Amino acid sequence: MEPGCGGGPGLLIVNNKQRSGGLGLTTTTPPPPPGGKGREPNRNQRKDSEGYSESPDFEFEYADADKWTAELSELYSYTEGPEFQLNRKCFEEDFRLHVLDKKWTELDTKQHRTHAMRLLDGLEVTAREKRLRVARAILYVAQGTFDECSSEAEVQFWMRYNIFLLLEVGTFNALVELLNMEIDAACSSAVRKPAISLADSTDLRVLLNIMYLILETVRQDCEGDKPEWKTMRQTFRAELGAPLYNNEPFSVMLFGMVTKFCSGHAPHFPMKKVLLLLWKTVLCTLGGFEELQDMKAEKREMLGLPPLPEDSIKVIRNMRAASPPASASDLIEQQQKRDRRQHKALIKQDNLDAFNERDPYKADDSREDEEENDEDNSLEGETFPLERDEVMPPPVQHPPTDRLTCPKGLPWAPKVREKDIEMFLESSRSKFIGYTLGSDTNTVVGLPRPIHESIKTLKLHKYTSIAEIQVQMEEEYLRSPLSGGEEEVEQVPAEILYQGLLPSLPQYMIALLKILLAAAPTSKAKTDSINILADVLPEEMPTTVLQSMKLGVDVNRHKEIIVKAISAVLLLLLKHFKLNHVYQFEYMAQHLVFANCIPLILKFFNQNIMSYITAKNSISVLDYPYCVVHELPELTAESLEAGDNNQFCWRNLFSCINLLRILNKLTKWKHSRTMMLVVFKSAPILKRALKVKQAMMQLYVLKLLKVQTKYLGRQWRKSNMKTMSAIYQKVRHRLNDDWAYGNDLDARPWDFQAEECALRASIERFNSRRYDRAHNNPDFLPVDNCLQSVLGQRVELPEDFQMNYDLWLEREVFSRPICWEELLQ
Repeated sequence: MEPGCGGGPGLLIVNNKQRSGGLGLTTTTPPPPPGGKGREPNRNQRKDSEGYSESPDFEFEYADADKWTAELSELYSYTEGPEFQLNRKCFEEDFRLHVLDKKWTELDTKQHRTHAMRLLDGLEVTAREKRLRVARAILYVAQGTFDECSSEAEVQFWMRYNIFLLLEVGTFNALVELLNMEIDAACSSAVRKPAISLADSTDLRVLLNIMYLILETVRQDCEGDKPEWKTMRQTFRAELGAPLYNNEPFSVMLFGMVTKFCSGHAPHFPMKKVLLLLWKTVLCTLGGFEELQDMKAEKREMLGLPPLPEDSIKVIRNMRAASPPASASDLIEQQQKRDRRQHKALIKQDNLDAFNERDPYKADDSREDEEENDEDNSLEGETFPLERDEVMPPPVQHPPTDRLTCPKGLPWAPKVREKDIEMFLESSRSKFIGYTLGSDTNTVVGLPRPIHESIKTLKLHKYTSIAEIQVQMEEEYLRSPLSGGEEEVEQVPAEILYQGLLPSLPQYMIALLKILLAAAPTSKAKTDSINILADVLPEEMPTTVLQSMKLGVDVNRHKEIIVKAISAVLLLLLKHFKLNHVYQFEYMAQHLVFANCIPLILKFFNQNIMSYITAKNSISVLDYPYCVVHELPELTAESLEAGDNNQFCWRNLFSCINLLRILNKLTKWKHSRTMMLVVFKSAPILKRALKVKQAMMQLYVLKLLKVQTKYLGRQWRKSNMKTMSAIYQKVRHRLNDDWAYGNDLDARPWDFQAEECALRASIERFNSRRYDRAHNNPDFLPVDNCLQSVLGQRVELPEDFQMNYDLWLEREVFSRPICWEELLQ
């Protein structure tokens, strides 16, 4: 078996290699900037002013999660290092009482199961100290009994075996009950210390560690898994998503922990572990991105819709970051850096304007960086007609193998909505005939032949989304509640989760965004902000420079992991709710918008994003499982500062893409929210994010720029023609969407508050109709008209009614006069 079967389902390899071969690195090394040193290979931060051509395309694999070993290592903070041996000690003491002369790895399956059940029984003792020692022993088993292993692969093998054994004997359900008990105890006697440290959350951390290891390991489908393991995986997924714990899914319990932490009732909760467990629970129960794509295709087929025009995962996989051919880049770089002063006067005026392009909202401190690097921009380096008359040396002849092969045509098939066809026909009829026909899209009498051809083309690319069908069905239910019949709501995991989250969903969204704000690198420490470092700070603060540096790396890494978990949870929930029912998605999205999610994400990106993506906040020798099977080398300040040799930080690039996707989800087809992007001056922030040469990230940045171009004015579009061209090349087109110009009716500044209010009213009607069973109108309930069945019903009468039956009969029947003539008429 392959111990490191990472990535999980939904692996999306974004191949950014230059097709001319190699990694797209330029062959000539650029000279160091004047007055400074050359760039060091292992620097923690990279400056914005470094040329884009110097940074190669990022070979990044976007997936549901990182590799298995990476996800396991991120569970533990470096401060928890000494606890590995404490877990081993607790296990050894208990194990030696029952098995004297053998190691765990030498026992057979029957003996393993016997001891695992013995440990499970030990969790039921009332003494907290004894219970904690047993929990640590179980954690050591889940960690792969590493002291008996000689390599990381061996640890991973025993880890998978032990975890499926623990799952088989019912460990996870026992831990859920114990966790529930710990939550209740924690909230009744909340920690009121001025400084909360790692020691305050020991019990919870041990429980959450075991549960996370079980969940993350069982979730991974590896080659060589036994058939019974695959069956256990399916059963585990079903139980995890079902309302088995307090009549609610396990995810809702974890969301409750998040809100208790943010409200101050439980400030010692280890929030990083809770969020990681929440993310993996949602991922395991609802499914990853590839599963989502399959579910979407199935649902379209069930609703009688045509299949998707393309598989978006495959399209993105084949895209590459926007960058010019290496040879052209070298020529421009050499010529402009060597002869800039001599040749500046020879450049045409409009080329000089393009060369000195400026954002109207660009901060002053970035002007010099822009001047230095505008010619190296990964998007701005493309050759355009305006630039062909520049003074350049004759092109160097290259063999055919060095040429860049560009795919023919655009990557995405264009789409048209029914509403777009209606609007086009309405404007055509009012122009040529002088009257309109409402939503009729078939009558073309009196319209010229070219209009007929246009309508035919629009209908050819017409795309009906699942959301449109769901909105139509909801309108039909509200229009005819009696004749429409009872709606059959399929109890899929997303539906069960939504029902569990619905009563407190606004509080859950606010809590997640509060933690995201506290973990963002751009946030300033405030006295009233929540403390997210409770499960990373040691009891005794560091006394040496080396310890301080190690803690600094640990704290930064801790914050990055929290951002990664929250961004993944929000994106998964938005995508699954949208597929299940569009109004579930809209309800969550609207509460994210009300909680200032849009400015929060923009604030996150208003930093040196290249520096964030290439940050080296990790110490590989302290990562699990490396740290438990190897002798730890002596750490020095230099080795901590150097970091690892990775080109970029996987989790940070993953977080950035997730946040951009969330922003796209919130603003798509919502003009009021698009105006928020404009008001918060997002264009220069997003343009700076284009420096990251990664195709998927660039795509979502360009999408966000596309939706607001019509609002930014002619001058912005004129001075950013290269960005506009990149949008044209990489983003899907709506055939009659006038995105590049300000002529669209939607670009006029109407009262956008009405749009949000109408949407909110629709959401409330949906939630009230489908979920508010307690307040159903009795007039709309079904009536039994069969006399025999009505008289045959057994009715339980209350005792006080039976005792006072004579009085009721006298008051309600005998003393009331009945006019039979009127009744019969």
